[in-house]
Amino acid sequence: MTAAAAVALSVAVLGATTGAQAQSRDQIRAVGSSTVFPFTTAVAEAFGKAGKFKTPVIESTGTGGGLKLFCAGVGPAHPDIANASRRIKKSEVEQCAANGVTQITELKIGYDGIALAYSKKAPDVALTTAVIWKALAKEVPVNGKMVANPYKKWSDIDAKLPNEEIEVIGPPPTSGTRDTFNELAMLEGCKKVPEVKAAIADEKAREKACMTIREDGGYVEAGENDNLIVQKLNANPGAFGVFGYSYIDQNRDKLKSAKMDGVDLTAENVAAGKYELSRPLFVYVKNAHAGVIPGIREFIAEYTAERAVGDDGYLVDKGLIPEPKDAREAARTSAINLTPLQL
Repeated sequence: MTAAAAVALSVAVLGATTGAQAQSRDQIRAVGSSTVFPFTTAVAEAFGKAGKFKTPVIESTGTGGGLKLFCAGVGPAHPDIANASRRIKKSEVEQCAANGVTQITELKIGYDGIALAYSKKAPDVALTTAVIWKALAKEVPVNGKMVANPYKKWSDIDAKLPNEEIEVIGPPPTSGTRDTFNELAMLEGCKKVPEVKAAIADEKAREKACMTIREDGGYVEAGENDNLIVQKLNANPGAFGVFGYSYIDQNRDKLKSAKMDGVDLTAENVAAGKYELSRPLFVYVKNAHAGVIPGIREFIAEYTAERAVGDDGYLVDKGLIPEPKDAREAARTSAINLTPLQL
């Protein structure tokens, strides 16, 4: 294929009607997870300082919102990269394909842990996933039947817990942190309450009930603004907030996190798989934009470099928990080659 033909093909793939349209954006645009946002922002800053390309524009929209934008189409009007604090869903891949986004590269950048954090002014607290579920489920089992959650205080669930009103401030349904919290805290905690299985025989109905959060004030949605949650926790030391490890790590002067089933939230415990509310973090790249929007391959190379995601990389200083070295090397090769995702 000649160079001219290759350029023409790239323009066609981007769905642009003219060459001018295809070149209407000379800056990488990324959207998505508020948890991954500081990592991608740090990479963007390092990438921009190198001087060859403009610093990418990074927006914090939440994982679900970001993937919706990412999958909406191909062309300069649509973002090139989506940050995600959970893996892309099959339904999202199908939505991408329906809109012409047929080749996506997946990069797992490292790990994070979900914390129930609270003000440093409050006494230390240890929780379990079963307790979290009982505190936040819309319905819980009482005398063999599922009823509206009667627990108003943590001490109603366990007398050893604080005699404080249940208030957990966390992200909305569009957030990957919320998805992960639902799966790792709510669903897994529900499985540890055997009365639920006795009350709801159907597995799908039971799973839905397990992940349905109460709407009577016990759980308060606070958008994607972690700083706002911190302000509320400082105003009410009896409340908890749902955060990623990286945010806790950067704000230990204001917050501390509850032990989960007896295990502290530390980078070592997450990496070793001991802390059960842990998750991988992802970046998704729209392959059709590589070579048309300037700098995408080079940005991926910066993101996957040891100086970024390695054991002593600058993203570790931001709170990222790195992958093992062999996994990093495999991810680097796959990403730089723009190997298409296959679920």
